[in-house]
Amino acid sequence: MAMIDEPLYPIAVLIDELKNEDIQLRLNSIRKLSTIARALGEERTRKELIPFLSENNDDDDEVLLAMAEELGVFIPYVGGVEHANVLLPPLETLCIVEETCVRDKAVESLCRIGAQMREQDLVEFFIPLLKRLAAGEWFTARVSSCGLFHIAYPSAPEALKTELRALYGQLCQDDMPMVRRSAATNLGKFAATVEAPHLKVDIMSMFDDLTRDDQDSVRLLAVEGCAALGKLLEPQDCVAHILPVIVNFSQVDHVL
Repeated sequence: MAMIDEPLYPIAVLIDELKNEDIQLRLNSIRKLSTIARALGEERTRKELIPFLSENNDDDDEVLLAMAEELGVFIPYVGGVEHANVLLPPLETLCIVEETCVRDKAVESLCRIGAQMREQDLVEFFIPLLKRLAAGEWFTARVSSCGLFHIAYPSAPEALKTELRALYGQLCQDDMPMVRRSAATNLGKFAATVEAPHLKVDIMSMFDDLTRDDQDSVRLLAVEGCAALGKLLEPQDCVAHILPVIVNFSQVDHVL
């Protein structure tokens, strides 16, 4: 089997392997998704393969990780950027799974796809996905959502931008420390897309909240973002907002 040229590899066998009980066979087939897609053609890939992957209930993290990675480079196989939105549903599902590395790869792939999507498609498809994740019942969905705001925000209409800033503020105050950690980690990337007046008011308010969090890990992640925020602010605003935080933390470290 290994000696057969990949383009001649039976597509039916690959698709069957996606459902096989043997993890190694499923993994092998996931890593050949581009081969399957080329054989099916763009339309059948959109209408058959991607929906099949969206409904895939595989519970093996290695298979899910490989799928998240493959889908991130799948735009050419579904017919280009005008059809990129069809790749969002399976990745949205992967953003909710328990395994962190799978979620991180799904977010990375969503960012890669979102960065290429047309503005109207971001508003119609990507931002609703982001809002669903941010309001998700499972904390894993909310954790994943924090890494997508910087892709969605620049294309949003003004009213939607206001909603997205408010939504991020809610994530900064989420009941689950894991969500607040993700919000702290991604704040710098989101801040870089926010307009100056809102940066000084909304973003700095979120930053102040995170630096006062009752969890050490959240506070430390927020402080690690000082440099990124400092580059975006005017000198006088750095002195007012960033410097006191740095001084406070250095004194705490000294006491400890």
